[in-house]
Amino acid sequence: MNNLLFTDSEWDFATIERTYKAIEDIALNDLKLDVYPNQIEIISSEQMLDAYSSIAMPLMYNHWSFGKTFAREEGMYRAGYSALAYEVVINSSPCISYLLEENTMTMQALVIAHAAFGHNHFFKNNYLFRQWTNAEGIMDYLAFAKRYIAACEERYGRDDVEATLDSAHALMDQGVFRYRRPPRPSKERVLEKRRLRAEYEEKAYDELWRTLPAGIEPPATHAVPDDEYDGDARLPEENLLYFLEKNSPALKPWQRETLRIVRNLAQYFYPQRQLKVMNEGCATFVHYTIMNLLYDRGMITEGSWLEFMHSHTSVVFQPEFSDRRYSGFNPYALGYGMMADIRRICENPTPEDRDWFPQFAGKGDWIGTLKDAWENYRDESFIEQFLSPKLMRDFRLFALYDKADAGAYKVSAIHNERGYRDVRAMLARQYDIGAADPNIQVVGADLKGNRTLFLSHDMHRGTPLHNNSKELVLAHIERLWGHDVKLEERAS
Repeated sequence: MNNLLFTDSEWDFATIERTYKAIEDIALNDLKLDVYPNQIEIISSEQMLDAYSSIAMPLMYNHWSFGKTFAREEGMYRAGYSALAYEVVINSSPCISYLLEENTMTMQALVIAHAAFGHNHFFKNNYLFRQWTNAEGIMDYLAFAKRYIAACEERYGRDDVEATLDSAHALMDQGVFRYRRPPRPSKERVLEKRRLRAEYEEKAYDELWRTLPAGIEPPATHAVPDDEYDGDARLPEENLLYFLEKNSPALKPWQRETLRIVRNLAQYFYPQRQLKVMNEGCATFVHYTIMNLLYDRGMITEGSWLEFMHSHTSVVFQPEFSDRRYSGFNPYALGYGMMADIRRICENPTPEDRDWFPQFAGKGDWIGTLKDAWENYRDESFIEQFLSPKLMRDFRLFALYDKADAGAYKVSAIHNERGYRDVRAMLARQYDIGAADPNIQVVGADLKGNRTLFLSHDMHRGTPLHNNSKELVLAHIERLWGHDVKLEERAS
């Protein structure tokens, strides 16, 4: 009996639907994945470029930087200097996967497995995504943001709106809550704010501020009288956009809501910065497993399998450090390598594996072990807990110690018991965004005097901010605050 899903590179929607159902059966019944409902869309190369330019979101407000990105990416693509991604996937419910219409049928199958089931499962189950993102509400919120910014441009002028967005975008990395939810004011404080806001809105009513879609949290701040600045705000405050939105003496109501939109988007993307290795590793491991099962069950041809393997090996290729293409670790290579290694340790462990991973080595439950890791770890902790000596040898990892005034590097960790642990810990620290992002916090605001805003930067390992970048970003903060801003750099 011929079980082949397709026999050549051409695709149509019936073939895609048939292939999707076969992949879904393996994903849900063999791998026991738990996914959001899927929405598959086929898009053109120009639409894919448009998705690139608007940070891969299907609905976005207008901003000049998106057009600049589109022009650059289109120029590189048309000239043959860069290729397009095979897919774009959105962390939403339903999970939206964009497939490029130029893909062959084999590639359509691969990216359905990769995006619609690998990424989808990871989005739905990882604890950081569950904690910080709202997959059910993001599309409605984006639609609101797009309408809101367009209405502001029409009413207040494109230049003023883009200037506010420029400053907000410059602070996006400093516009997230890293360790806690937004602080909730006391009940008495809320009632007092509502009373003051009601008094103000009687004087300045505008239907524009009542355009939120159903189910989305209303704007936190409308027009605020001068005496409503949160002088009693809890300090220090790590989220600069949140503090400016709530306390800036200079912002108008629409500017406060614009800052709120940008910081909500920054918070939505915050988990992805901590999960690049795991997210791509999960999706790559899932597509590799599913495509091989399709071949083993006679559902794709040998030619299709070879095409898939050619693409897969390109995706997980890791250049040597002396290679001109080297730019650090390929997250696909490291993530997939670790997950394939976990399966090996579960099924065919060595005595070394049993010493390092007694909790799952030889137990056979590689699906359960991987699903637990996908759910409960981020890149830093995943590497710290699961990177094996074998994989360190395969990647030929070692550690170098460099001192600025030394004449040579020192090899500080090699392939021995202590060296493996040191290499693993050092590699894990590279994925700690707490060490990569500058620790800048609001430490004071003279609201009753000259309204100077005071910031502090706790230097990581004595490294100060780059002076030119620091001055540019401080200019954006001063624009949003409306008064002087002072930054103190402190050794941590």
